[in-house]
Amino acid sequence: MKRGLWLVFFGLLLISISSCARGTDEDVKVVSDQDKTLYALGLILGKNVSTFNLSARELAIVQQGLRDEVLGRDPLVDLDKYERAVQELARERGQQMAEKEKAAAAKYLEAAAKEPHAVKTASGLIYTELRAGTGPSPKPTDVVKVNYRGMLTDGTEFDSSYDRGPAEFPLNRVIKCWTEGVGMMKVGGKAKLVCPSDIAYGDRGRPPKIPGGATLVFEVELLSISGGGSGGQATGSEKSH
Repeated sequence: MKRGLWLVFFGLLLISISSCARGTDEDVKVVSDQDKTLYALGLILGKNVSTFNLSARELAIVQQGLRDEVLGRDPLVDLDKYERAVQELARERGQQMAEKEKAAAAKYLEAAAKEPHAVKTASGLIYTELRAGTGPSPKPTDVVKVNYRGMLTDGTEFDSSYDRGPAEFPLNRVIKCWTEGVGMMKVGGKAKLVCPSDIAYGDRGRPPKIPGGATLVFEVELLSISGGGSGGQATGSEKSH
């Protein structure tokens, strides 16, 4: 990330912990709609910085840097020198969190594979047919129309087409778990896809909703299949760019 983007990011982060710049840790009363909007911004930024997994002491050091910048004090370090170190810290902490996420998901995957009618494929996908469909299955180059719901293993829903209408896209332009799993379905069918991270969004995830290393659970209804094409409605299961 370029220095300018880092400065914008931390400048915005300042809003969410602006009390630090005033030298107090007291909570600010959230009253007006604008207060609530700014508070919501703070929640969003907090989720985005969660990759660093900061301890209380580390957060205090970050706050000190924010205060020094805002109050025009001389910095304790050369930002040009440490910018790359910040990026490396983000990668390191993100990897640690991803490994922890994958370890926590291991028991879930083991249990899911033992559920009635569950089929575990060579890729690690756990496929369970919830309702049988009819006709042929889609090829990777086909365009499919689906309704779906995406969840983390704790049941937290991170995306749903039911909120905005069916999604339509080429089957070879989505995560590997979907290309394989939806490719096993037939029109009118419904299935549950349990996707280990390596055939979903990997160690990077899609913050803030999908942590790095996360196993994902999808309930998918295959509504229709059409010939190959490019384009289609963006979905929560689309590949990261």
